[in-house]
Amino acid sequence: MIRPAEPTELDVVAGLRWRWILESGHQPVTGREEFVRHFVDWAAENTGSHRCMVVVRDGEVIGMAWLAVVQRVPSPRALLRASGDLQCVYVIPGERDGGVGGRLVEAVLARARDLGLERVTVHSSPRAIPAYARRGFAPSPRLLHAPVTRTDLYP
Repeated sequence: MIRPAEPTELDVVAGLRWRWILESGHQPVTGREEFVRHFVDWAAENTGSHRCMVVVRDGEVIGMAWLAVVQRVPSPRALLRASGDLQCVYVIPGERDGGVGGRLVEAVLARARDLGLERVTVHSSPRAIPAYARRGFAPSPRLLHAPVTRTDLYP
């Protein structure tokens, strides 16, 4: 089942994020308990801009994806504008390569459509690019980015 995360599940979602960093070979800057507390507080404070979807199987959260919604400057053609950024897509290792991640991305894109977003972007690992491409993501010559912080900290 894929659905919005419940507030009571945010500690589990934080655990997935912690696990992802360790799997990536990165060193956390804090202890796990402190990170989980910070993550849960952050998620509660950012419900207006960040929405978490989870994959649940047999009562266990096995995957997550975040949709960050950014309000855009009004245009004479559209007074209300917003775009999204797909963030932190993660499925536990034993559930990968079976389509769960793809269905999770599709659920986030459906939610973006329901919210009326103009587009959704994603910063992908090389391994995941084909999976995103299968769901309609494509490079754009007009969407550019400039790193303004250390990118080695963020897998």
